Amino acid sequence: MASDDNAHAPRGAPAERSVRGIFVALSVRNFRLFWFGQLISLCGTWMQTVGQAWLVLNLTQSPLAVGTVTTLQFLPITLLVLFGGVFADRVPKRRFLVITQSAAMLQALVLALLVSTGAVRLWHIYLLATALGITNAFDNPTRQAFVPEMVGKELVPNAVPLNSTLFNAARIVGPAIGGVTIALFGVAGTFYLNAASFIPVIIALLMIRTSELFPVEKGSGRMLTQLREGVDFAFRTPSVLLILILMAFVGTFGYNFSTALPLLARFVLHTGSVGFGTMTAVLGVGSLVAALVVAYTKRSDERQILIGGGVFSVLLILVGLSHWYAVTLILLMLMGVSGIIFTASANTRLQLLSPGHLRGRIMSLYVLLFAGTTPVGAFLLGNVAERLGVQQAVVLFGVLSTTGVALTVLYRLRVAGGSLAAPSSWGQ
Repeated sequence: MASDDNAHAPRGAPAERSVRGIFVALSVRNFRLFWFGQLISLCGTWMQTVGQAWLVLNLTQSPLAVGTVTTLQFLPITLLVLFGGVFADRVPKRRFLVITQSAAMLQALVLALLVSTGAVRLWHIYLLATALGITNAFDNPTRQAFVPEMVGKELVPNAVPLNSTLFNAARIVGPAIGGVTIALFGVAGTFYLNAASFIPVIIALLMIRTSELFPVEKGSGRMLTQLREGVDFAFRTPSVLLILILMAFVGTFGYNFSTALPLLARFVLHTGSVGFGTMTAVLGVGSLVAALVVAYTKRSDERQILIGGGVFSVLLILVGLSHWYAVTLILLMLMGVSGIIFTASANTRLQLLSPGHLRGRIMSLYVLLFAGTTPVGAFLLGNVAERLGVQQAVVLFGVLSTTGVALTVLYRLRVAGGSLAAPSSWGQ
């Protein structure tokens, strides 16, 4: 579908700029607007994550209920994100993101009103979590694929880790503010603040100059045909498939913090809302430091991806074994470092390996395996924790994640003797 959003060539193309420095991608006006708007919005999102988990625990005292609400929030991503990727390749991304961000703001506001009036019930949370998941299924691949259009190929290795820095800076600030907000004003305050946090990002999107975006060929044709085209490319490109295999294991069994952390805080470490927020924030500190390093080095090779995923998985086992709050905080910080080395490097490499007209679809596969597998992982984790105990569940999931890393290493060695070739061109 053609779009006038990319009708003009970009002015001041980033490829002509110096690529030195950690924050060089922020010299691009459009990306700078997008980055700062997202920083504020993501702080609100992390506040809501803390508030939602604490609200469900207060209503039910059930690990299974926490796992269920997480499952419902991510299940639409599992079911719809591949279609979201097709959609991202067909529409003007800036306009579409204004719609999805507005829908997420409405969801937070409705939840805030229900809690503040005392009308909230567990089924309300389930329903609203599902609605947010539907929004994210279309928003996430669009946001991922929009970055190269703002900065161009030259700055993608810097821009993607910088996106990780804002995500993890928000992870530090958001939970800490969320924990304090719950203590001072109740859970509803976190949802009101999250709703307000969408206003800056919507304004930033409206201020983006479409004439300065890098032009990208829009997808067209039947949706299922386009979806198959993206999947075929991924399976025919070993360097892409390696990342997706690893992401499937680590995404399913490793990245279930929204389920595991509140359970560890409540039932193992016996800490309150502020302590829970601190655990999430400490994880973000490690992630932020690692993201800045990756942004500076601009590396995203396969060895770095595998090492990051392997270390992260082993640290998850150690977190599950820890009974001590201080030790857990140290382990979580190290998990943040290794986790961001893994995810930022994997994201960057996929962006560079993807032709421009397929980028939305390839990134939707990334989102599917990173976030869309959460319903399976969260539901299993909640069930195992309910039956065997929280620590046993976390250790088991760490072992499964580590096993996935080992299998991916075997695939790398078997398919190409340890060296997977990348496609010869990077399409805009």
